[in-house]
Amino acid sequence: MLIRKGSDVRASEITDEKDYMDRRRFLGRVGGIGLAALAGPTLLGASLAGCDASAARADSMSGAGSEAGDAPPDDKLTPYEDVTTYNNFYEFGTDKSDPAANAKSFRTEPWTLEVAGLVAKPAKYHLEDFIRPYALEERIYRHRCVEGWSMVIPWLGFPMASVIKAAEPLSSAKYIQLTTLLDPKQMPGQRRRILDWPYTEALRLDEAMNPLAIFAVGLYGKMLPNQNGAPLRHVIPWKYGFKGAKSIVKITFTERQPATTWNVAAPNEYGFYANVNPEVDHPRWSQAKERRIGEFRRRPTLMFNGYGDQVASLYSGMDLRKNY
Repeated sequence: MLIRKGSDVRASEITDEKDYMDRRRFLGRVGGIGLAALAGPTLLGASLAGCDASAARADSMSGAGSEAGDAPPDDKLTPYEDVTTYNNFYEFGTDKSDPAANAKSFRTEPWTLEVAGLVAKPAKYHLEDFIRPYALEERIYRHRCVEGWSMVIPWLGFPMASVIKAAEPLSSAKYIQLTTLLDPKQMPGQRRRILDWPYTEALRLDEAMNPLAIFAVGLYGKMLPNQNGAPLRHVIPWKYGFKGAKSIVKITFTERQPATTWNVAAPNEYGFYANVNPEVDHPRWSQAKERRIGEFRRRPTLMFNGYGDQVASLYSGMDLRKNY
């Protein structure tokens, strides 16, 4: 990981004072405040040079290029407006504009989160207590949707590995399952049998322990909008977007591979692993290219979304056509 010191941040990259103060109030509410979150734009994991959407480029990316080591060109931040109005969040509707329209009155306070299963320290937390021990960091990641569109988003969060270590998994624990809130009164999409509710997602424990895997509580230095998975979601940048569970209420450690919502709904289309692999087509379209939101041209899709240097070793010896 590459982290810039505050003294290395250019004046043009410093966060606007109003936005900074809003962020301070936000961070003060949710708990642990890390230097990485307060120093303004940072480079963490596969991040970009600065947080200015008009200037951010990929020429300073750390280990985030293609398998040959090339950094993707023109890797600019996706505008906040697009990030927050073009979403997949079926709990609030199936059209891309539905979440922003239908999640406005979604209540995220108070919020209870349960840690359960094969751990030495099962517990139930108020969200603030769950987050408080961890220093928040700004991570700027590329994201690739299975439908062919992509974004670059600056998240605010903390490593999933921190939560896993704190829970003290038993030696028998091999997977981590994440469950989304079930509340049809607030989530109109759950009133229809589009999917088997509540939404569940899962990872192998070693995947969740990878430094790139995070729990996010904000984006663009602001509180996580309802339509983007407030108040807590997880972000796995080398996998297709459907692997990101939103509005998480339960984290369960298991020995056997848990069922996941999209894998159950359409196993021939959505595999358990969901690693970005341009060589494996979706049954109804090619995955070889993608279109970045805000751009007209399509670009080649990178293996593991360009994060191969950090994650390819997790799948050594696996047939990624079968384990898609």
